[in-house]
Amino acid sequence: MYKYNHFIPLFMYGVKNKDIIPEQWYNITPDLPEPLSPPRDHDPERSSIDLLNRILPLEVLKQEFTSRRYEKIPEEILRQYEQAGRPTPLIRARNLETLLNFTGKIFYKYEGATVTGSHKINAAIPQAYYAAQEGVMEVATETGAGQWGTATALSASLNGIKSKIFMVNVSFRQKPLRKRIIEIYGGNVVASPSTLTDYGRQILKKEPEHPGTLGIAISEAVQYTLDNNIRYLMGSVENSVITYQSIIGLEAQKQLEIEGEEPDVLIGCVGGGSNFSGFVFPFMKTDVEMIASAASEVPKFSKGKYRYDLIDTAGILPQLKMISLGADYVPPPIYSGGLRYHGAAPALSMLVNSGRIGTDEVTEEKSMEAMQIFARTQGIVPAPESAHAIATAIDYCRNNENQGKTVVLNVSGHGLLDLSIFGD
Repeated sequence: MYKYNHFIPLFMYGVKNKDIIPEQWYNITPDLPEPLSPPRDHDPERSSIDLLNRILPLEVLKQEFTSRRYEKIPEEILRQYEQAGRPTPLIRARNLETLLNFTGKIFYKYEGATVTGSHKINAAIPQAYYAAQEGVMEVATETGAGQWGTATALSASLNGIKSKIFMVNVSFRQKPLRKRIIEIYGGNVVASPSTLTDYGRQILKKEPEHPGTLGIAISEAVQYTLDNNIRYLMGSVENSVITYQSIIGLEAQKQLEIEGEEPDVLIGCVGGGSNFSGFVFPFMKTDVEMIASAASEVPKFSKGKYRYDLIDTAGILPQLKMISLGADYVPPPIYSGGLRYHGAAPALSMLVNSGRIGTDEVTEEKSMEAMQIFARTQGIVPAPESAHAIATAIDYCRNNENQGKTVVLNVSGHGLLDLSIFGD
């Protein structure tokens, strides 16, 4: 019934990895329709913006606020990218096309092909590299579903430094294999809220079984960074992270060019917005349609407000102008931990608010159906987060108005460590 996936190895085209992996990251800031609203202090007693100088690697901080369109990727980072599995493949989903009776073409950029199984390594490697170059011996961060914690742990080890990972408590309980892989990679992982920070202890005193949120975990990671004079690595939302993730879209452009294809629509999932933005922003100057898929249980696009809000629940970091459900929002314990964040990246929020980027919200049940459809047709078990994008793509292709179009989606990770979503 089904045909083999259409994936021709690059060497058969006479193309080498170095011809696909870009030598520069792309920063969308100068190409936005209007200037991005700057971070804002919210505490009259101290400047949370000045605080960034104490918690971020200096080169990352420079890239966070630059207006340069392109940033050169250092040779050592390019080497680590290649070792981590870049370039990731662009694959035609012929079997899915057949199942859906779709007369167009479906391609997917498979970020699950990296050694850590997701796109997160794209931003972890440069931040860990810059931290190590500055003589930092340890870094800290948060993680929701575990992919970012996994990427941080490995990237820190590759660059000779230690890592502390604050993992949202509900994911810490749901995903023992994620904890184990973080530890294998050299990371030290703890459940958040934890007893390691004042803020964590305050929350546990009020609610000992608190499920945790990404906002709380971010607060703990930042507080731990300050208490121990180390550096904090950012997993999503911030401009510099999205710049590092632009490697996804830049590679996809080159691969589509090799295939002789031009996309009609780009689809990806959104938690904080890093994989989606990194995928679509390099295409922003074209007229391609873009659809951001989020979780219905965390309805930031349908019920969130575009306003200044806190990045973290404790309010240690600055406020950003973004689409947000509120920093104190406690999401339900859906398995797709990467989609439980209360807000979305400022640049992405601006483009959603203006109507340039469309949105969709998918239930966990529907995403689980999409996981199985994709596994049975393409042979890949996608991450639960990525399955939201796949569900959106399936609905898109089932719409008769979209027949004949070329659909490209970003499968941001694999779900081989997430099979407990289906129960025993």
